[in-house]
Amino acid sequence: MLIMKKVISLLVILIGFSASAQDKKWSLQECVEHALENNISILQSDLNVDLADIDKSQAVSDFFPNLNGNSSYNRNTGANINPATNQFENETFKSMSASINSSVNLSSGLRNWKNLQRAKLNQLAASYQLDKMKDDIALFVANSYLQILFNKEQLKVLNTQNDITKENINRTQELVDAGVLPEGDLLEIKATDATQLQQIIDAENALFISKLGLAQLLKVQEYESFDIEETDISLFSESILSEKPTVIIEKAKEELNDIKIAESNYELARKDLEIAKTSNFPTLAGFLGYNTRWSSSSLDITTGEQIPFIDQLYLFDGTALGLQLNVPVFNRNSVKNNIKRSRINVENNKYLLEQANLDLESNVYQAYNDASSSKKAYEAALKTEEARSLAFNYAQERYNVGLSNSFDYNQSRSQFENAQSDVVRTKFDYIFKLKVLEFYFGIPITELN
Repeated sequence: MLIMKKVISLLVILIGFSASAQDKKWSLQECVEHALENNISILQSDLNVDLADIDKSQAVSDFFPNLNGNSSYNRNTGANINPATNQFENETFKSMSASINSSVNLSSGLRNWKNLQRAKLNQLAASYQLDKMKDDIALFVANSYLQILFNKEQLKVLNTQNDITKENINRTQELVDAGVLPEGDLLEIKATDATQLQQIIDAENALFISKLGLAQLLKVQEYESFDIEETDISLFSESILSEKPTVIIEKAKEELNDIKIAESNYELARKDLEIAKTSNFPTLAGFLGYNTRWSSSSLDITTGEQIPFIDQLYLFDGTALGLQLNVPVFNRNSVKNNIKRSRINVENNKYLLEQANLDLESNVYQAYNDASSSKKAYEAALKTEEARSLAFNYAQERYNVGLSNSFDYNQSRSQFENAQSDVVRTKFDYIFKLKVLEFYFGIPITELN
């Protein structure tokens, strides 16, 4: 009995957990955070940051001396040089040699130092690229989120319109039965009902597709149960429009990564030019080596017996210590041409930086004008809806008492429904364009009001 109670309790917990998982409604904040953690493009950008970290670690390690060891074992036949005695011997013998060497770069025109500086710049550029990718994904998620909200609002409008149509079917049926209206008016409204039902089906499909798109963006597998919170966006902030475009531009230059990326690419190009110039300087390296040898034919001249292995290692060992200077004289103009290419790359990135600033200014002005125009379109749609609502109510009253025909009534109804749809469309268009403008100003995109 105790075991059965535990099983039942476990089943209740699992069922409750499954139900809560299916009923989960995603907020915009949750969608953005989940996308930033799971989106493939962001994960790839994160790997680029790791690669930049490795490059920096390698640039630091280039300051250290290297250390390498090697050894060889040979079986020699015929005339060969005995590595222990350095004499030609025409007999079969075995030999072994081993060495360990170390070298350090003493001077190379500060190449290692400049490589380290470049690695740090590249590390910063990679982080800017990652941040930009996160910004782009967050903006895309917000757009997808608003698209779902728009489709939901559109579906609500269509369902409300169809409810009105069904009520009119009942009233028209009564008027037809009373002989006030002809049978054709009833058939016309029933045709309208069928058309609206088809529109509802299309709207439901559009809503599912928009949910599916966001779920795939978030890499959520439960497509059928995926849904977002019912967000009240009847009130939303318009304060960003009170800011001047020039103020938004200056703020955008501080907040957005586009300019930072262009600046870092320009600095990288300048550093590449400095590195290319170091090839004109001599390089000086210090080296230290130790080596030893053994041969099976090495004999003690006093006894004629083979010298023991360990004794040979001590007897035939040696060291090497010195400096190596390399002076570039003529390298088929490769250094000269590399410097020229680097200079051109610097100029190109300089122009790209200037273009990035111009593009940002243009984009902010465009976003500001788009938001302002969207506001006017939304306000005009609200006024139109109000006027069409009054006109439709008047047409419906006349139709209900038989003072208007079905054609005039349907015309007024269609215009009112179009006005309602325009309000929903212009509202969400306005909200998204406000969010884009706020994005340029550095306001987080995870809040809708």
